[in-house]
Amino acid sequence: MTTTANGGRITIWGAGAMGGTVGGWLARAGHDVQLVDSDLAHVAAIRTAGLRVTGMRGEHRFDLDIVTPDEVDGPLGTTILAVKCHHTEAALAQIGPLLADDGYVLSLQNGLNEELIARELGEARTVGCFVNFSADIVEPGVIEFGGEHPLYIGELDGHAGRRIRGLAATLGAFGDTVVTPNIWGYLWSKLCFISLLFATTLVDAPIYEVVRRAGAAEVIYQLVAEATSVPLGLGIRLEELHGFQPVAYLGEPGAETLEKVARFYEGQTKVRSGSWRDIVVHHRRTQVDCLVGALVAKGIGLGLPLPLNRKLVAMIHELETGARQMRWDNFEDLESY
Repeated sequence: MTTTANGGRITIWGAGAMGGTVGGWLARAGHDVQLVDSDLAHVAAIRTAGLRVTGMRGEHRFDLDIVTPDEVDGPLGTTILAVKCHHTEAALAQIGPLLADDGYVLSLQNGLNEELIARELGEARTVGCFVNFSADIVEPGVIEFGGEHPLYIGELDGHAGRRIRGLAATLGAFGDTVVTPNIWGYLWSKLCFISLLFATTLVDAPIYEVVRRAGAAEVIYQLVAEATSVPLGLGIRLEELHGFQPVAYLGEPGAETLEKVARFYEGQTKVRSGSWRDIVVHHRRTQVDCLVGALVAKGIGLGLPLPLNRKLVAMIHELETGARQMRWDNFEDLESY
């Protein structure tokens, strides 16, 4: 077995689309990996037939050790947290007492979970990660890999020491992994992009089609500009994400800005947002509160009201409950607000 920077087993807490996919390739490279998940059907399927990953990398099957949270034994060393952001607090309550003295948590999640992890476990035990590859659970024990993208990891203070370099080498078994001194710049840029993705959930259509439609595109442009004002107000230096540069939305609307997003998604097999899948496929709540909602809360703290993003959160809640349907004139409602 190969080991990580602090040696020993890698625990991946959350064996869904992100955690399961990364765990499969790390185990194949010889790392000692244990998956943890609370979905009993998913756990049973992996125990019985292994984890199957289909999609852009072809067909793969991984034999993996998987347990439920109540079956985890400590101490935990390298721990990759891959649950939805609204499950972060509950997961940390279980992980914290089991974490070894030299253990730490890498957030393989969307949002600003690193703030919560650092508050609960300490900044020195928290590692940031910008994740942007695409994957979805299509049935228990089966994940579809929808699109490639490097991982960007970094210590919260920007220091590139032995731990982060060793972790990058470990994660390289999954895919390209870059150590960055500005992980917050990536996380905040992704949060601005997530505002765009949630807006595409207002209609049942591929992302590239939505951002190319004139009426919708104009509202999305304004939505991202509004979101971008928050990290800029906090003094964050934003990073570019696969052609998405938040500060580009602060100028006059231009077709080329959103066209970069359209072209990116035309090259993926996953062409709808994760929030669309939560509502249409899984019939469950989205992560809107801990993503766009968190953005709004930060804005309010700066005296920025973010009316479009606040309205977007409310509209997503209506989609979740069935009080609103996915349709094009939702963009008219958002713009009028």
